[in-house]
Amino acid sequence: MSDDTHQPSNGSSKKTFLNRLIHIFNPEPKNKNDLVDVLTDAQTRELINPETKQMIEGVLEVSEMRVRDIMIPRSQMVTIDRNQNLDEFLPIILESGHSRFPVVNEDIDHVDGILLAKDLLAFGFNNIEGEFSLNDIIRPAIIVPESKKVEPLLKEFRSNRYHMALVADEYGGISGVITIEDILEQIVGEIEDETDDEIEEDIKVLAGNVYLVRALTELADFNDYFNSDFDEKSADTIAGIILQQLNHMPQKGEQVNLAPFDFKVVTTDTRRMQMLQVTVAKKHNINGKVSD
Repeated sequence: MSDDTHQPSNGSSKKTFLNRLIHIFNPEPKNKNDLVDVLTDAQTRELINPETKQMIEGVLEVSEMRVRDIMIPRSQMVTIDRNQNLDEFLPIILESGHSRFPVVNEDIDHVDGILLAKDLLAFGFNNIEGEFSLNDIIRPAIIVPESKKVEPLLKEFRSNRYHMALVADEYGGISGVITIEDILEQIVGEIEDETDDEIEEDIKVLAGNVYLVRALTELADFNDYFNSDFDEKSADTIAGIILQQLNHMPQKGEQVNLAPFDFKVVTTDTRRMQMLQVTVAKKHNINGKVSD
């Protein structure tokens, strides 16, 4: 007589992936910190990989951000003057490597539209008759307030199929610009394309014994270049070494001294350091050359 209560042993002791997920989400997280703890636990259990965890955390951060938090400030905007001719502004387009440019009239607070670099191709191949005129090809400019939430703006970018918006302050002046790429980079990290310098070189000489260094430069590469001996087992990048000293995410301008180096944070965002200014003490030997 068969025993109906007998259960097959095949896989009975193993939890399905779904059951494991239910397990780690029980009890349900009550706030953002609880959810981050759950994600950390999921990564530890190898249910998700570090990259997935980072992207989910990026989504959580974006949901709380406003446009002012990630916009490119007006001082860094690359614009085209409506009164310039093609020969005058074409070098600006080629040098910047951007694909979209606000077209201003008189000053940056008066934006007449957006120029897409691809719209110039027809003129380059002489496929358009008559004289070139910006008026014929610029597109309407979208303007959003600084206080707008980033999450709904991303949805608008996608649904309306535009990629750039001008940012206005409370007085109606232009305070910056934001693109869909700026938002996505908050989630997936920096997006590099073929117009970015091949990582621009991780280390550049600024002057004398002062260097500009990418924060994510591999620590082994940093040690090789500067003839330093930072512990490569304690961190993967030079940013990791600085974080160990500060124990917090640094702000722009913060400095750390780790003889014979003075580190100054040049650029950073809400999630990571980007560029460092490194001043090397005089007489330190760099690749057989003593710094001045």
